[in-house]
Amino acid sequence: MTDRVRRASGGQVVYAELKRRILSLDLPPGRRLFEPELSQQLQVSRTPLREALRLLLAEDLLEQLPTGGMVVRSLSPEEIEELYSVRAALEGLMAAEAATRMTDESAEALKLLIARNRRLVDIADDAMNAGHAFHLKIAEIATNSWAARLHEQVDGQMARYRAFTNQSQPRRTAALQEHESILEALITGNAPRARELAEAHVLHARDTALAAIGERLP
Repeated sequence: MTDRVRRASGGQVVYAELKRRILSLDLPPGRRLFEPELSQQLQVSRTPLREALRLLLAEDLLEQLPTGGMVVRSLSPEEIEELYSVRAALEGLMAAEAATRMTDESAEALKLLIARNRRLVDIADDAMNAGHAFHLKIAEIATNSWAARLHEQVDGQMARYRAFTNQSQPRRTAALQEHESILEALITGNAPRARELAEAHVLHARDTALAAIGERLP
């Protein structure tokens, strides 16, 4: 392996780990990042670390300070409004298209994901992951490549907010019921209904995230 390839792969590993910490809030919003500290923690040199930081900056997960340092981007109600509005439109579009492309195989796959969601609804992180898998499967069934690309981009930005929408048991139970209604619309091929339900589901999650963030802000 050449030094150039080794540095590139090292930067990707550091990038993946720092992104995981940011999205899981292990690196909280507003945290100043210090290169010597991160280099020591991750046991890497400055070169792959700086490459990783540049990638995270390009994804708007970090903000550049006037002094040249970087901080983890803050959470904001305005960003929630924008992200969830775009997500709702994309989810609605893909649900409508998936409803016209359903097969017995895809219906069975979605039913299995709903069953998993139902089993895990009492466990916050597992319920969140199960519900997320349901949405990703709908995107796969829809086979709209542009919508899928945009959805992936928005989905990455929303990861920091997703945990807030699954904190309470009432919301997790309601989200499961919404997923079940979306599934019924998909299986019956009711595209307008699938779009309506998918959009409403995302907007309900938005309202929950806004309420949760409001409690964290001064």
